[in-house]
Amino acid sequence: MIKKISDNILKIILGFGVFIVLIVSFFGYQDIPLRQLKEKYTDSNSFFVRIGEMDIHYRDQGDKKDSIPIVLIHGTASSLHTYDNWVSKLAINHRVIRMDLPGYGLTGPFPNRDYSYNNYVAFLKVFFEKIGIKSCILAGNSLGGNIAWRFTTEYSEMVDKLILIDAAGYPMKSKSIPLAFKIAQIPVIQDIFTFISPKFIAKASVKNVYKDKTKVNKKLVARYFELTLREGNRQALVDRFKVKYDTISHKKIKLIYQRTLILWGEDDELIPSEMAYLFHKDLPNDTLVILKDVGHVPMEENPNKSLKPFIEFLRK
Repeated sequence: MIKKISDNILKIILGFGVFIVLIVSFFGYQDIPLRQLKEKYTDSNSFFVRIGEMDIHYRDQGDKKDSIPIVLIHGTASSLHTYDNWVSKLAINHRVIRMDLPGYGLTGPFPNRDYSYNNYVAFLKVFFEKIGIKSCILAGNSLGGNIAWRFTTEYSEMVDKLILIDAAGYPMKSKSIPLAFKIAQIPVIQDIFTFISPKFIAKASVKNVYKDKTKVNKKLVARYFELTLREGNRQALVDRFKVKYDTISHKKIKLIYQRTLILWGEDDELIPSEMAYLFHKDLPNDTLVILKDVGHVPMEENPNKSLKPFIEFLRK
């Protein structure tokens, strides 16, 4: 009887081992060498600046004599490439700067693994000092929007205008969450996610934040997926979701006096448009624009529709 039980346990262990081997074989991905990623995801406008132990990837385009450049900050699991279509037009008349935030894109992780908003704000201040930015028009999407308004409350003298694009900030409940975000928050599974990350998860996650799913093509998915495989980025995503949620700082939003554009996709299910109206209520000097039939990343999903109110705002 004991031998039979032992045999069954052994079979279960072996079966589980075979299952793990199969999962790793089909869905396990090694990090892509940084050199290889740089060859594909940098261009003549790409630069790297050393901050601490990190080489920050950024792009600086347009009129270098523009004393108040536009700075664009991307969201969670994204990269500076999310603004490609905007920049191609904005750079005609403006200087435009964007960076891969620590933990994402080619920049790679914070060495101390601190992904709190305070650390991101401190990083942005040093980044500006390094590249000589004294004042800017600051824009951010999602996580980037949260960093943008927090930076504005801390260093108001450095922000001329503020643009919040489906920005995080208020306590809220998402209507739908990208699959990658869900996995990155599940104990045990989140650790497996750092080396087993199926490409279909990247595709499902991008589709989740788009209203028009037909716009999620192979090239777009490949970019998100491959930049996730930059060394340290998968662990960074897990670490980011371990940060304790801040339920107090949003009260500082009322103190922002800069002219602000609140730009929101009406069909954003990650940060619902109800949040746009909270910003609109609290900000004393703002313009609210809700974009119909657009999701969480307007500048990427529908660049023409979303850029129009952006440019109109700059002209006022």
